[in-house]
Amino acid sequence: MSFDPATLRYDANGLIPAVAQDHATGEVLMVAWMNADAVARTLDTGRVTYWSRSRQSFWAKGETSGHVQTLIEMRVDCDRDCLLLLVDQTGPACHTNRRSCFYTAIREGAEVEIMQPL
Repeated sequence: MSFDPATLRYDANGLIPAVAQDHATGEVLMVAWMNADAVARTLDTGRVTYWSRSRQSFWAKGETSGHVQTLIEMRVDCDRDCLLLLVDQTGPACHTNRRSCFYTAIREGAEVEIMQPL
């Protein structure tokens, strides 16, 4: 059975959240948004492409930084309204130059930075 991005459940803006996870370590790297065309481009090229809500344009991860995400596998959740992208991440995933965007923990009611920039 072939996959059709139109079968996914997008929000009112035509977007679906996509969680990027390191395929080898399981580390959650970032969360971004995709539309049907970004999903199709990612599957066609193997290079993860998101939809930038602020710029209203496609954003191929690493196009300016060189920190590319290569798709290993795309998974669809049970409600078809969220994607899990298993990726091979080159360099940091976060624009703050950290491996992951999830570098702040809440511990005992306080924010603690648990990851330094690379």
